[in-house]
Parts: sequence; structure tokens; C-alpha cells
Amino acid sequence: MDFWLSFLPIIIYILLIIILIIGIILGIKSIITINKVEKVVDDVNEKVESLNGLFQIVDFTTDKIVTLTDKFVDGLSGFATKLFFRKSKNKEEENE
Repeated sequence: MDFWLSFLPIIIYILLIIILIIGIILGIKSIITINKVEKVVDDVNEKVESLNGLFQIVDFTTDKIVTLTDKFVDGLSGFATKLFFRKSKNKEEENE
């Protein structure tokens, strides 16, 4: 029994030291990985920023196209409503 009382704390300390070393190694590896990911994200960010001009041109163009199509559709719907309401008014006048 005396043997176990002196042997078990030594084994526990050795296991704790091993866990501490593994934790330090994993921490260092994760820092290295995070630095690599940060470099990749910075590179992607630079490439996306270089395309901002193109995105602005596309956005401006689509806004102008939408404005033109809205005006065209408004004109057609106005023409159609005038055409249909004139016919219905003419029919009412004929009925009277």
C-alpha cells in the first residue's frame, strides 16, 4: 500500500507534464495555422479590393438599365390603362 501512495502521484505528475507539453505544441501549431490563414485572407481581400472598380461599373450599369426598363414599363402600363378605360367609357356612353 505504501508503494501505491508514493508511485501514483509520480505517474499523475508525469501525465500532467505530458498533457502540458501536448497543449503547448498544439497551441504553437494553432498559432502557425492562424498566421497562414490570416495571410490567405489578406491576399483574398486585396484581390477583391482590386475588383471594386469593376463591381461599381456593373452596379452603375444595372441601375441605369433598371431605370430605363421602369420608365418603359410605366409608359406601357399607362398606355394600356388609357386604352382600356377609354373603351369602357365609350361603352357606357353608348349604353346611355
